[in-house]
Amino acid sequence: MWYALRMRFAAILTAVLLAGCTATPVSPGLMQPRQPWPNPPQPAAPPEVTPELIKEALATGVQRLLALQEGPDKAEWPYEGVYRVNRQIPMGYRIGGTAIVVQALAHAPGYDNDQPRKDAIDRAVAFICTARADPTMSIDDYTGGYDVRGWGYIEAVQVLCRLKALGRMPEARAKDADEALAWYLDALQRHEIPVVGGWNYARGPVNEKANPSPFMTVRALEALFDAKSLGLVVKEDVIARALTVLDKARGATGTVIYAGAADGRALRRSDAVPGAVGRMASAEAVLMSAGKGRERDCRAAVEAFLVNWPWLEQRRAKTGTHEGPYAIAPYYFMFAHLYAARAVEHLDPSDRAEYRRRVREAVFLTRTEDGTWNDRVFPRSAGYGTAMAMLALMQNDIKPALWSSPGP
Repeated sequence: MWYALRMRFAAILTAVLLAGCTATPVSPGLMQPRQPWPNPPQPAAPPEVTPELIKEALATGVQRLLALQEGPDKAEWPYEGVYRVNRQIPMGYRIGGTAIVVQALAHAPGYDNDQPRKDAIDRAVAFICTARADPTMSIDDYTGGYDVRGWGYIEAVQVLCRLKALGRMPEARAKDADEALAWYLDALQRHEIPVVGGWNYARGPVNEKANPSPFMTVRALEALFDAKSLGLVVKEDVIARALTVLDKARGATGTVIYAGAADGRALRRSDAVPGAVGRMASAEAVLMSAGKGRERDCRAAVEAFLVNWPWLEQRRAKTGTHEGPYAIAPYYFMFAHLYAARAVEHLDPSDRAEYRRRVREAVFLTRTEDGTWNDRVFPRSAGYGTAMAMLALMQNDIKPALWSSPGP
């Protein structure tokens, strides 16, 4: 009898948990069993980051990225994670990873005299332009759920805008790129969460309110800022709602929660500062770019990244996703480094050199012997990791587009 009762209780508990999972979409791996997690060891002594080391790292990074380009037309740098669509890397990740690598290649020194790099970017732009026709990228067919096509919209908008702003758009692709940019920009703005604003790649049906993801909303805002800087039509209300999303996601400790609004409530351990440093740095940097942030909050986010770096390192290139006491997924690792570097550029000029040095030391702590970076267990994601590291090292020369609200 007791065995039957236990089995019945287990069945009921399983049904409740599964019902909860169905009602609230989460990133794969978010629900993890509890286990003891020791404090991570402190990092080894970082290398001395000299201008010569940065120059060498960027030059080597360019060569490694060119060697990693793949696909039927050797036009892609797919981002690879655990998520699949029909057992394949989804198109949103293929576009997104390719776009991020193109940004790094376009910004790295020596572009004007590097024909192989120009050719690689030409092929990549052709892929980004045509990939919007893939059925899984259609905004008209989007129905919510766990779906990463929005990352493709975001990164396509940003890279096409950056190439135009830098004067490095391949001439033969200019017309196609303008058409593709208009399409991606429209899709991105239509992809906004109804009513509350912002974006999330894991949400319910599109006609429902959903908890926006600061992680994704930051990237979307930057893409829209870039588009606006080129004179393209960007909806003011979409921007306003997204900025409100970031502000509401900030907790009393300075943390930025995983999704939704903090609302002064008691936060889960997974929303504590050690697991939120990437979201903190990115949100504060973007709010500063929009004239909505405060330098002291941006500084606190950079400090939080430096202090809590070992917790990030504990999850780098590990299996699983949201594990550990702070639910840190490996894919936040390079993201956090990029935005710590970007946040530094919003600090008082007298402090930037010292904070740049400290963030760059963190970047070089995980450089591999072959000159690449990779925060995943998948070899091809060295393209994404290396590009993000290179962009972090170049932040003092990359000026993000600013946003100025037309209202009071």
